[in-house]
Amino acid sequence: MSAERRDVAADLPKSDAEWRERLTPEQYYILRQKGTERPWTGGYNLTKTNGMYHCAGCGAELFSSDTKFESHCGWPSFTEPLAAETVDLTTDTSHGMIRTEVTCKRCGGHLGHVFDDGPAPLGTRYCINSVSLKLEPSDS
Repeated sequence: MSAERRDVAADLPKSDAEWRERLTPEQYYILRQKGTERPWTGGYNLTKTNGMYHCAGCGAELFSSDTKFESHCGWPSFTEPLAAETVDLTTDTSHGMIRTEVTCKRCGGHLGHVFDDGPAPLGTRYCINSVSLKLEPSDS
């Protein structure tokens, strides 16, 4: 692990109270309590701005706008994360469904879910809450 990664990890909140202080109430609900924003309400759902999507909880780079597509599901959708090691995938059996939850590898924040109904060639749709993300626009 690099010194930079260690320093970032050291700066992450250690307690629930610290997370509540760092995040907005909506970010806290989604990132820390595994909530979901209502469809079509998120700020990045229809965004076409080029750039890098970071975790709103810790700043980790997660998704490139190059992989964003319009899925008509009401949430921002991506075909893949920036790198497989930036996210964790786990089985989520909440709400009477079996889904694959996507969390930030660095801070453990809930991002959304991944489904196998995305466009070819990968066929994956990372359905991510806008509130879990922060877009850093690029110059291009």
